[in-house]
Amino acid sequence: MNRRTFVAALGALPLMAPPVAAAERLGPLGLQLYTVRAAMAADLEATLARVAAIGYQEVEFAGFFGRTPAALRRALAVEGLRAPSAHVPFEQLEDDWERTVADGRERGLEWIVAAWVPEAQRGGPDAWRRIADRLNAAGRTARAAGLRLAYHNHSYEFIPAGDALPYDILLEHTDPSVVELEMDVFWLRRGGGDPLAYFGRWPGRFPLVHLKDMDGGAERRMVDVGRGVIPWGPLLHQRRLAGIRHVFVEHDEAADPFASARTSYAYLRRLRF
Repeated sequence: MNRRTFVAALGALPLMAPPVAAAERLGPLGLQLYTVRAAMAADLEATLARVAAIGYQEVEFAGFFGRTPAALRRALAVEGLRAPSAHVPFEQLEDDWERTVADGRERGLEWIVAAWVPEAQRGGPDAWRRIADRLNAAGRTARAAGLRLAYHNHSYEFIPAGDALPYDILLEHTDPSVVELEMDVFWLRRGGGDPLAYFGRWPGRFPLVHLKDMDGGAERRMVDVGRGVIPWGPLLHQRRLAGIRHVFVEHDEAADPFASARTSYAYLRRLRF
């Protein structure tokens, strides 16, 4: 077969479409139980049942409502839920931290998350470096016990402290082997931060993420996931770069917390990226 007949024969073959990468979806979805805190206080077991009925497979605690570690493990097991992490006040990193770590192990947690920094401890760069030192010390204690420590942001970490952002100071001065970050996407965006830029600059530092959306108005209100302006597809597409292992839906002040949890769950279940 000469070149002319070969090319003619090739042209007669059906064209093959280039391979297309399959669309991905999120794995297990979690709910930060602060969303349904009033219901948790009234009836913890019934609330976990309602959360599981929506479809959530994981939860993150924000308080334990007087339950012992064994009682919490039983309540989770009944509903087929896992709790990889729980929020604790920053003060617990300084007050009987060893007890907090021991309780975390009994509860079956993987991460203990410092939920916020009291305003009195915030300040200039030196204050945030001291906070980083406190996190490093607590993280070493947690890691020695087989647990991990993470820090959860709000928007005040994006108010400049001198010539740096507190969030950047924390990332620069915490030891990544003992301190990880739980990125709250809403608060970071409301503070003016770019999640994708942080993923690129600090790959692997964000194993836990809070998913909550922000509307496009001047007040930048919190809304259900999928009802705002945060581009979830591009953000979650970079989850491996970020090191994301668990995602938790949250709405701090939902008019109907369970309806909000259902709306966000439905959106994320449909999401492909």
